[in-house]
Amino acid sequence: MRNIDLSPLYRSFIGFDHLASMIDAASRNEKQASYPPYNIELLAEDKYRITMAVAGFSRDDIEIEVQENTLQVTGKKDSKDEERKFLHKGISERNFERKFQLGDHVKVLAADLENGLLHIDLERVIPEAKKPRKIEIGSNLLENNG
Repeated sequence: MRNIDLSPLYRSFIGFDHLASMIDAASRNEKQASYPPYNIELLAEDKYRITMAVAGFSRDDIEIEVQENTLQVTGKKDSKDEERKFLHKGISERNFERKFQLGDHVKVLAADLENGLLHIDLERVIPEAKKPRKIEIGSNLLENNG
């Protein structure tokens, strides 16, 4: 496992403490199982879609939760199929939990389940205060804001 020493950054960057926690979370995500398979698409400049292959799961079996900057998708199947005898079982219907680290200002817009694919639409919504603004030369900012 690779360890990254971020201590030189702390000497000159103030307020970037969350960087270490993001890197730590990303390294934990690498240890996640590869089930279920998923895609992440860029639909437009600030619009994204996560598509997960969740064959055999219904809407009631899947829970989607956002807490702070983490999107968690959990699938839980009831084990009532134990009496079934398979000659070949290639469709995995096991329980899963998948976490995605979201960037600042990324919001979950919608989720839909269609044809065994779970689609989660996201959008980066930058607040007006964070957007770049032009300052006219010769303007007095104190007069305009006060």
